[in-house]
Amino acid sequence: MSTKTKQWGAIIVMIALFAMIAFVTNLCSPMAVIVKNQFGASNFLSQIGNYGNFIAYLVMGIPSGMLIKKFGYKKTALMALAVGIVGILVQWASGSMGFGVYLIGAFIAGFCMCMLNTVVNPMLNLLGGGGNKGNQLIQIGGVFNSAAAVAVYILMGALIGEATKAKISDATPALLIALAIFVIGFIVILFTKIDEPQQPVEVKSEVKDKYSAFSFRHFKLGILAIFLYGGIEVGTPTYILQYLTSEPTAATPGIGMSGTIAGLIVAVYWLMMLIGRFIGGAIGGKVSSKAMVTTVSIAAIALVLFGMLAPQTWQVKVPGIDWANLKVIWAQVPVGIFAFILVGLCTSVMWGAIFNLATEGLGKYTAIASGAFMTMVFGFAIMVGLQGLVADWTGSYMTSYVVVLFCAAYILFYALVGSKNVNKDIPVD
Repeated sequence: MSTKTKQWGAIIVMIALFAMIAFVTNLCSPMAVIVKNQFGASNFLSQIGNYGNFIAYLVMGIPSGMLIKKFGYKKTALMALAVGIVGILVQWASGSMGFGVYLIGAFIAGFCMCMLNTVVNPMLNLLGGGGNKGNQLIQIGGVFNSAAAVAVYILMGALIGEATKAKISDATPALLIALAIFVIGFIVILFTKIDEPQQPVEVKSEVKDKYSAFSFRHFKLGILAIFLYGGIEVGTPTYILQYLTSEPTAATPGIGMSGTIAGLIVAVYWLMMLIGRFIGGAIGGKVSSKAMVTTVSIAAIALVLFGMLAPQTWQVKVPGIDWANLKVIWAQVPVGIFAFILVGLCTSVMWGAIFNLATEGLGKYTAIASGAFMTMVFGFAIMVGLQGLVADWTGSYMTSYVVVLFCAAYILFYALVGSKNVNKDIPVD
């Protein structure tokens, strides 16, 4: 599909779905503060919502690609939203039904997020015509994705208030907003005409295709990059929030900041992602995905190293935006936390650019590749959980960022070496 045949209605719908994904996915990290209080969970177990949400990708990734191949992008998106409605309702009910029900709700919501991601990323890439233009549309979608994430942290910070007293029932307004978003999204997409790309017709043959998406080295290394990417995007703000709200006397000590203020501060991380994606969207048509990922991964490594090693006695005032009163608030935190917040500028363009690099040149294998790509999002749960374990074992949130550092180092390797398509001899038409 060339850039001349872009369907702006379809593009707007896909970008709106990008925002929906962020709103629901990012509920999990602030909910961890509630789970830690209400159920007395450790750092590792408090992230159970993230585990359920992201491990669902492992189960649903390949089936999502198959659904697109059979029913198309629009019908798959509608099925995803229906599943999402169920997931949100189950999470809301968990406040009175217990820890296990919350996990089930997060798992169901994860099915929805996986299906939507499988629709949105290849569709925006195709609508943009692939290459730099396809990457540019994905980055623009990411702007709205980050805006929704900012809104979630601000909203949840206000709802949580004092972290030691937070309950799941406190998050009811956020869950109801998510529910309303899904219902409205379902109705809008149902009545939106989307002339999506024709799925290739399978020709029955006794000879099995000896190739697949996994025949491409750059794709296999790319899905590993996405597996580890979650350790940067989600792990960084998750443990900033845990550090800020944890009491100084806790097993893993923090600075005991109120949930409201901490939420406003962590929202700045997602604001950095929004700014980065805005820039990425503006220059994406001229700057290659490889150049983008190389630059931001080097910057991420530098920022994380500084954040880990800077003495916690070095303090800096960090801004947060109190949207309710339309004013900027300032909170004093270790300078290392500010460095971690700036990592949001780096993660901003990683997802779209890695997806673009990993699926470039796959042709007829793109739909199934997109589903396989989504299965690797379960790595978000693994890496966030691993960081939680490191925090529990060492009693230090700062030390736990060694996990983030490793993830950034691999992504730099992928940009420089692993992203090259060395299998151009494979037919993809």
